[in-house]
Amino acid sequence: MTRSTGRPPQPYRWPLSSFGGGAPARLGTLAEGPARSRPGYLPELVECTGKVLARSHAADLCFVGRSLDTMYDLLTGVLEGADRPGGLRRLPLSLRGAHTLGPVGRDRLRTHLAEAGLEPYALARRKRPLALVDVVSAGSTFDAIHGELSAWIAESREPWAVIRRKLRYVGVTIRGRSSPHQWRWQQSPESVRWVRTLPAGHVVNVSMHWRTWSWFGNEQPKLHRSFPPSRWFEPDAARARHHETLPQALAEARAVVAAGRTRETRRDLVRAMAAEPGFADREVRALAAAIRVP
Repeated sequence: MTRSTGRPPQPYRWPLSSFGGGAPARLGTLAEGPARSRPGYLPELVECTGKVLARSHAADLCFVGRSLDTMYDLLTGVLEGADRPGGLRRLPLSLRGAHTLGPVGRDRLRTHLAEAGLEPYALARRKRPLALVDVVSAGSTFDAIHGELSAWIAESREPWAVIRRKLRYVGVTIRGRSSPHQWRWQQSPESVRWVRTLPAGHVVNVSMHWRTWSWFGNEQPKLHRSFPPSRWFEPDAARARHHETLPQALAEARAVVAAGRTRETRRDLVRAMAAEPGFADREVRALAAAIRVP
């Protein structure tokens, strides 16, 4: 059985909430960017987040890349003080070019996966399901992650029959027609093969208006640089970096965390969860109850 060892360097991200037992960073003048007290996309973000929670059946969430860092920030504010097992995780990788990884690159990818709780040994023994969440266009990132996980699980001889019940994928997509004939990323030849190996309902989508989706996926200032395979071995990858859009990114992130702490946001989030068929699930109702209204 192969076990991953060592902790790979990952981009530094300023802690903005006490969720998980830490303390928010003291940012001083770093967060003096021109952020709105309530970003205009907040209602749609809250609705989308509620659907992600319900459709994942209240699984622990692992956010892939940087695109949905704002959803992560919202939930750190919402879940402050919540009596809830598990937590939120991040896998801050860009997998652009991952198809050309050699043995050394694949080993480093596995150490990153292990850091996010995706080591086969850990997956087979976790009590709660884990859902990977990312903005999705063609699904290539999920394809790459699941392909590597499948190979690793086979090599480690951990029980796939157990792991398949613990693993979920949630794609945040551009809103289109709701017709059953509408093409979806999981119907591509690359994705359909592995999607069919998971139980029904373990690969789901939540849609956003294209403007909001594009803001998070393509345009929004981020707290750290993209982290593609070409940077995975940089000795200073984990060093805090200042850049010209950092103040704006920090100010916006802090505003979202603060919004997550409010009574209004938590109420709207629970309402979005309650409107989903998945709210019938006991775990989803328990999560809704754990979101304490201040």
